[in-house]
Amino acid sequence: MTRLEALLWDVDGTLAETERDGHRIAFNRAFEALGLQWRWSEAQYGELLCITGGRERLMHYMDSEPDAPPLAEDREALAHELHAKKNAIYAKLVNSAGIPLREGVRELMHECRERGVRMAIATTTSRTNVEALLRVHLGPRWSDWFTAIVCGEDVQRKKPDPEVFVQALRTLGIPPHQAVAIEDSPAGVAAARAAECPVVVTRSTYFANAPIKGATAVGPGLHSRSGWRPALAPMTGGRVTFDDLAGWFAQASALSDIP
Repeated sequence: MTRLEALLWDVDGTLAETERDGHRIAFNRAFEALGLQWRWSEAQYGELLCITGGRERLMHYMDSEPDAPPLAEDREALAHELHAKKNAIYAKLVNSAGIPLREGVRELMHECRERGVRMAIATTTSRTNVEALLRVHLGPRWSDWFTAIVCGEDVQRKKPDPEVFVQALRTLGIPPHQAVAIEDSPAGVAAARAAECPVVVTRSTYFANAPIKGATAVGPGLHSRSGWRPALAPMTGGRVTFDDLAGWFAQASALSDIP
């Protein structure tokens, strides 16, 4: 039987509800700092999340914004300036507001460390954003928790392209069928599956009802054993454990071996 060797963590929405409570607010403060009248509501930002990557999201938004610069090169320059400003504001916001990790995340990470199961970050957000969040929750040596850290600036193509997972798996030195990706969005699932990696979905606020195809398991979060497909047996403690992930992984591996 194939052993589960590693977990590949997405960040925004998966480790923490950073999209609604962090990035959206930071974007709005960046707009204000640069004298722009743009403001993204919770609902509008949810719609914009169909575009992966903050700078790419800005460029998409400016395509239909009358106040955006008319020339493409000026839009590129503005998007670059806004994104840099937003990332700086986001780091301060995380440090001051202490956006929490989603329940169950830290516990599962500790289980992996105790069992010698390696972990990787596989995200298309920027490295500064990852560091801002995880330094608060895992300490100044946060990167020691992960064998591979692949971020947005490390890839040419962002999710749903599989490049971020391909790079993480290459660094880990394992084939995709020996790992499980943990994601929250359809784009993340598509990227993991395109890399031939099984994926477990912990639904986030913005993707609570999004159609998900091809996932090994889908549920409301690692904090609860209720509401998962495939279902989990009730257990004292009530959270999703590494053994649960290994069980789903074994089921998926057995099905993939059927001729």
